[in-house]
Amino acid sequence: MKKAVFIRPFSIGYVALIALAVVQTLLLNLHIYQNSGGTSREIGLGLMALVALGVGFLIPLGVSVVLVFVFVVAYFVWLTSYGPIDLLGVSWVLLVPADLLVAGLLGRGLVRIRRLIERLDALQSLNPEVDLTTNLGNRLALQDTLIKQSNLARRYSDRYGFCLMLFKIDFLPSVQEALGSRRYSAFLVDLSAIIQKQIRFEDYKFSIEGGQFVVICPMTQPDDLQMLKDRIKQAIMDHRVESPGGQRVNFVVRAGGLVFREEQFSKYGDANDVVAALVRNSETDLIGEYI
Repeated sequence: MKKAVFIRPFSIGYVALIALAVVQTLLLNLHIYQNSGGTSREIGLGLMALVALGVGFLIPLGVSVVLVFVFVVAYFVWLTSYGPIDLLGVSWVLLVPADLLVAGLLGRGLVRIRRLIERLDALQSLNPEVDLTTNLGNRLALQDTLIKQSNLARRYSDRYGFCLMLFKIDFLPSVQEALGSRRYSAFLVDLSAIIQKQIRFEDYKFSIEGGQFVVICPMTQPDDLQMLKDRIKQAIMDHRVESPGGQRVNFVVRAGGLVFREEQFSKYGDANDVVAALVRNSETDLIGEYI
């Protein structure tokens, strides 16, 4: 995203500046060819145009507009009083202001883009990320959701609770080697879609490293968690995935679950500890408390 936001305005401004420089060079060469030589006027205005390109980046756009107005008025007064009226003489009244304004607009655009990128980076560090393709949150989003859910469950302990599930692809290196990077990425997208079909709209799902998926189910009874976990696991295992050679790749999924317990409230603030507890439960395919 950063590259797309930055490159396009910069490219447009760069092309505009090069086009102006080419036009100036062509006109100057044409004048020199027609008159068999140059004058101090051409040299001075050419230097002024180059200075305008540099100054336009540094000064505010409002100052550039004022300088353009002053230059146009002064140049027309000089041109009608002393300067020769020819193609090159009339062209400078447009080219020098154009250099200044284009450079100012480009510089202002780059400043805005830089500030926008900085703000997006700041928001990215504050807000959890959700992948648009898989609709999966990352570990940061898991941490944020865990804190919110545990606070709700503790505040309304008599009416609110939540459960967690983890689905882990076993023997992951073998699966990655058999599928390759592209098919493995598509495989994760398919697993996300399978999980989404089995859970409710208000449930949360997250993808963390190591082929692991975490699902948070608010207002789910502990008695229903085992049935839901088994159903999702079976749906994942029924999914057919093939290697680049067309052969079916067999994989194993382990599942574990946790039920929120108010007396262990402080332990749910760390996503790493929660995931570790889920992984321990997945080794025996059971549902337990935090410890």
